[in-house]
Amino acid sequence: MTKKTKLILGAVAAVAVIGTVSGFAIAAGADDEPLRGSTYEKATAAALEHVGEGTVTETEAGDGGAAYGVEIRRDDGSQVEVELDADFNVIGTEEDDDVADDDQGGDDD
Repeated sequence: MTKKTKLILGAVAAVAVIGTVSGFAIAAGADDEPLRGSTYEKATAAALEHVGEGTVTETEAGDGGAAYGVEIRRDDGSQVEVELDADFNVIGTEEDDDVADDDQGGDDD
Protein backbone atom coordinates (compact mmCIF):
# COMPACT_ATOMS: atom_id res chain seq x y z
CA MET A 1 0.00 0.00 0.00
CA THR A 2 1.13 3.47 -0.73
CA LYS A 3 1.39 6.12 1.95
CA LYS A 4 -1.50 8.03 0.36
CA THR A 5 -3.76 4.94 0.42
CA LYS A 6 -2.92 4.31 4.08
CA LEU A 7 -3.80 7.90 4.96
CA ILE A 8 -7.13 7.69 3.13
CA LEU A 9 -8.01 4.38 4.79
CA GLY A 10 -7.03 5.81 8.17
CA ALA A 11 -9.21 8.86 7.62
CA VAL A 12 -12.17 6.70 6.54
CA ALA A 13 -11.74 4.51 9.62
CA ALA A 14 -11.58 7.58 11.87
CA VAL A 15 -14.77 9.00 10.34
CA ALA A 16 -16.52 5.65 10.81
CA VAL A 17 -15.54 5.52 14.49
CA ILE A 18 -16.62 9.11 15.07
CA GLY A 19 -19.94 8.46 13.32
CA THR A 20 -20.60 5.34 15.38
CA VAL A 21 -19.77 7.07 18.68
CA SER A 22 -21.91 10.07 17.72
CA GLY A 23 -24.81 7.78 16.84
CA PHE A 24 -24.64 6.10 20.23
CA ALA A 25 -24.47 9.47 21.97
CA ILE A 26 -27.49 10.76 20.08
CA ALA A 27 -29.46 7.59 20.80
CA ALA A 28 -28.51 7.73 24.47
CA GLY A 29 -29.43 11.42 24.63
CA ALA A 30 -32.95 10.67 23.39
CA ASP A 31 -33.83 9.25 26.81
CA ASP A 32 -35.41 11.68 29.21
CA GLU A 33 -36.27 14.16 26.45
CA PRO A 34 -39.75 15.57 27.10
CA LEU A 35 -42.39 14.90 24.46
CA ARG A 36 -43.65 17.78 22.35
CA GLY A 37 -46.42 18.62 19.90
CA SER A 38 -48.71 15.91 18.57
CA THR A 39 -46.53 13.20 20.12
CA TYR A 40 -47.14 14.75 23.55
CA GLU A 41 -50.88 15.02 22.87
CA LYS A 42 -51.24 11.40 21.69
CA ALA A 43 -49.07 9.93 24.44
CA THR A 44 -50.74 11.81 27.29
CA ALA A 45 -54.23 11.05 25.95
CA ALA A 46 -53.46 7.33 25.73
CA ALA A 47 -51.89 7.27 29.21
CA LEU A 48 -54.73 9.21 30.84
CA GLU A 49 -57.31 6.97 29.16
CA HIS A 50 -55.54 3.95 30.59
CA VAL A 51 -55.11 5.34 34.12
CA GLY A 52 -58.34 7.28 34.38
CA GLU A 53 -58.15 10.68 36.01
CA GLY A 54 -54.95 12.41 36.99
CA THR A 55 -52.39 15.03 36.10
CA VAL A 56 -49.47 14.46 33.76
CA THR A 57 -46.30 15.35 35.67
CA GLU A 58 -43.62 14.20 33.19
CA THR A 59 -43.20 12.76 29.72
CA GLU A 60 -40.15 11.30 28.03
CA ALA A 61 -39.12 9.62 24.82
CA GLY A 62 -37.29 6.33 24.70
CA ASP A 63 -37.85 5.33 28.29
CA GLY A 64 -36.32 1.88 28.83
CA GLY A 65 -37.89 -0.55 26.38
CA ALA A 66 -40.81 1.76 25.69
CA ALA A 67 -41.02 4.37 22.96
CA TYR A 68 -42.68 6.83 25.34
CA GLY A 69 -43.15 7.21 29.08
CA VAL A 70 -45.84 9.31 30.75
CA GLU A 71 -45.91 9.90 34.50
CA ILE A 72 -49.30 10.68 36.00
CA ARG A 73 -50.19 11.77 39.52
CA ARG A 74 -53.59 10.33 40.39
CA ASP A 75 -56.19 12.26 42.32
CA ASP A 76 -55.35 10.20 45.44
CA GLY A 77 -51.70 11.41 45.26
CA SER A 78 -50.21 8.17 43.99
CA GLN A 79 -47.99 8.28 40.92
CA VAL A 80 -47.83 5.84 38.01
CA GLU A 81 -45.66 5.69 34.91
CA VAL A 82 -47.38 4.46 31.77
CA GLU A 83 -45.15 2.95 29.09
CA LEU A 84 -46.28 3.21 25.47
CA ASP A 85 -45.07 1.68 22.21
CA ALA A 86 -44.44 3.72 19.05
CA ASP A 87 -48.15 3.44 18.13
CA PHE A 88 -49.23 4.86 21.54
CA ASN A 89 -50.47 1.49 22.82
CA VAL A 90 -49.97 0.86 26.54
CA ILE A 91 -47.33 -1.83 27.03
CA GLY A 92 -46.88 -1.49 30.76
CA THR A 93 -47.39 0.54 33.91
CA GLU A 94 -45.20 1.00 36.94
CA GLU A 95 -46.24 2.40 40.29
CA ASP A 96 -43.91 5.10 41.58
CA ASP A 97 -43.34 4.22 45.22
CA ASP A 98 -41.02 7.13 46.09
CA VAL A 99 -43.70 9.82 45.78
CA ALA A 100 -43.77 10.21 49.57
CA ASP A 101 -40.07 11.09 49.57
CA ASP A 102 -40.62 13.59 46.75
CA ASP A 103 -43.55 15.23 48.55
CA GLN A 104 -41.60 15.57 51.79
CA GLY A 105 -38.59 17.11 50.10
CA GLY A 106 -36.35 14.18 51.05
CA ASP A 107 -32.90 13.78 49.53
CA ASP A 108 -32.02 10.70 47.56
CA ASP A 109 -28.29 11.30 48.11
